[in-house]
Amino acid sequence: MANNLIRRYGRGHLHFITFTCYRLLPLLRSVRARNTFVHVFGEVRDRYAFSLVGYVVMPEHIHLLISEPAKGTPSTVIQVLKQRVSRRLRRKRRAPAGQLNLTFASGDDPLPRFWQRRFYDFNVWSLKKRVEKLHYMHMNPLKRKLVVHAKDWPWSSFSFYSKLKRGLIRVDLVK
Repeated sequence: MANNLIRRYGRGHLHFITFTCYRLLPLLRSVRARNTFVHVFGEVRDRYAFSLVGYVVMPEHIHLLISEPAKGTPSTVIQVLKQRVSRRLRRKRRAPAGQLNLTFASGDDPLPRFWQRRFYDFNVWSLKKRVEKLHYMHMNPLKRKLVVHAKDWPWSSFSFYSKLKRGLIRVDLVK
């Protein structure tokens, strides 16, 4: 079934993208890890030139609402983003010869990878869907009881939409 995945690019739609940490482990549970993700995401955004309409970084998954990039496809963007974040958040320890021993900066047991292999991509072509996806993203930290109000979770685009002020990463107004 996974081989029947169809991605629809080149139509000028926004893309609501979701991807998760390996086995839904909270590998982004620390402030440092979430800040690292946001920093790397900004670098990838500059390189591939896409608009960021909304985002939320959760302890074990990410939601993004982005335009199609000027270079590559959303698939390329997500692949590069996942690779760079994984490399920055993992560190290599010395292991016996011929054995690879990767651990995460958080000190967890070695894992074969940081991210699940696939990502979910939903084309957003209407204002109604855009508002729905933004609301869903911004309410995620509340539903998970990570904060009492969405404004208290700095790793999302909520502050931009509620106050039209810059958060941890610049958000683009898309009409």
